[in-house]
Amino acid sequence: MSVDETDRRIDAVWTELIAPGAAYEVTTVEVRGQTLRTFVQAPRSMTEIWMATSAFAQRSYLVFGDERITYGEAHEAVASVASWMAQHGVVPGDRIAIAMRNYPEWMLAYWACLSVGATAVGMNAWWVSEELAFALDDAAPKIVVCDAERHDRLVDWSRRNPGTAIVLVRANARPATTPWSEVAACTAIIPTHDPDPDDDACIFYTSGTTGTPKGARLTHRGCINTVLGIGFVTDLTRRSALADGELMAEAPVPIALVTTPLFHVTANNSLAHPVTAAGGTLVLMHRWDAGEALRLIETERVTVMSGVPTMTRELLAHPDAPRRDLSSIVTLSGGGAPVPPDLVARVAEDAAPMQPSTGFGMTETCGLVSGISGDAYLRRPTSCGRPIPTFEVEIHDDDGRAVPPGTVGELCVKGAGVIKGYLNRADATAETIVNGWLHTGDIAYVDPQGYIFIVDRKKDMVLRGGENVYCAEVEAALYRHPAVAEACVFGVPDERLGEAVAAAVLLQGAVSIDELQAHAASLIAAFKVPRHVWIVDAPLPRNASGKFLRRDLRDALTEAMTSSTLPTLENIT
Repeated sequence: MSVDETDRRIDAVWTELIAPGAAYEVTTVEVRGQTLRTFVQAPRSMTEIWMATSAFAQRSYLVFGDERITYGEAHEAVASVASWMAQHGVVPGDRIAIAMRNYPEWMLAYWACLSVGATAVGMNAWWVSEELAFALDDAAPKIVVCDAERHDRLVDWSRRNPGTAIVLVRANARPATTPWSEVAACTAIIPTHDPDPDDDACIFYTSGTTGTPKGARLTHRGCINTVLGIGFVTDLTRRSALADGELMAEAPVPIALVTTPLFHVTANNSLAHPVTAAGGTLVLMHRWDAGEALRLIETERVTVMSGVPTMTRELLAHPDAPRRDLSSIVTLSGGGAPVPPDLVARVAEDAAPMQPSTGFGMTETCGLVSGISGDAYLRRPTSCGRPIPTFEVEIHDDDGRAVPPGTVGELCVKGAGVIKGYLNRADATAETIVNGWLHTGDIAYVDPQGYIFIVDRKKDMVLRGGENVYCAEVEAALYRHPAVAEACVFGVPDERLGEAVAAAVLLQGAVSIDELQAHAASLIAAFKVPRHVWIVDAPLPRNASGKFLRRDLRDALTEAMTSSTLPTLENIT
């Protein structure tokens, strides 16, 4: 089928799905002084969505190793934890931090937070003590729910903040903590709080362009927008995929393999939320392992796996792949990093009946902005799809003016999914969200049919295996070593992760590369520590404004990775 025929078919189904009275009808609402698009049938809050899942009491909800928790059991646990929180002074508007691996307790604590009107604050489980303390100071949670490894990193912070209760998950009792078993044994009382759509549902931290992370405030309205947006993309794909004039078979109840951390919107908002709303099952992994993922797909009959492209490639290339039954998989989705076109074709050709899919989204949009799957994706493998109906999209030039289709500029979006702002950072909020338009920092263009193509990043950021690493944050860590005079951080190509963190450093004292990396690792999470470090013997090149020529330096040093000679810095312009 030609591109034009595919587009016409998709356009016809799109029109049906958003028609008056249809499941994805769109209206406008006034939110924080802006007129925004939203879905007519959107529930009022994520709490309402959670309470509705009590109808799935007998279905499996959470699977972790040998553990299996039904929706009925999950509701009992969530009600108990919510009751305990209320008894310990939590009121609507309070914040509760969750700091742990992808254990079942992550989701149970999350729904308990929302049930009492509190905001769940996801803590990056890879953070070192200093990073964790910064975010906890910023969020000022009334309770921290954590596992043993995270507890060991926040002991000093806890001593400085004795008024914050610490709930310990999957660990023996420790001083000044309450075991999860005690919390979950509290007499369950079904909560009655009804959050406002624009209350904070959760806060997730993004790496900071100025060296410190920012807490993005995701509202109930924004989170629901992603749930319905994913439903829209799913239904659009299925109803557009005609075979002999018949619609595809009814979609199965989703069974999702959760491969990425729940402290990110990729796993929490774009996977756990919609799967939960549909009464599906979340199969949790302690850590990513392609062989174990193959086993779980086969034994749990997983229907959807969403992860960074590296995971998909490793899954398909694993020696066990030909011996495993992967026929249950409907969607193999890549996100969090650009999906190489060859991988799109490989999923479609070598992994049938799986459908490749991807999308574009950010923490600042509560997840999904655009999505693409099936035939449309195969015909536009470098696109991240059309924006879902509740988002307006514009490409802006350097003067902030909208440009026509096909013109490259900064991608800006507006709609119900845009965050309320950054916690305690009015300056960063005003800089990022202007008149309701979120400036994404991504350089893109939109084709005449409305498909978005990301071509570059405006921000100084490395995208390492789906994790955003801001150059300024890594540079700030390097500068804290007294031997560092100048440091410039950038990304270099990496076959497995897409990009790896690299740095060029001018010294004013004696220190080895290993010592510099160890120094950085004591201050920032391991995934941010530069893998490649070049020690240079001349000041780093700058432009007339005094800023490092980051891209020129990156290009020159990346070329040097394949040779034994460092380029002359004077030749970098």
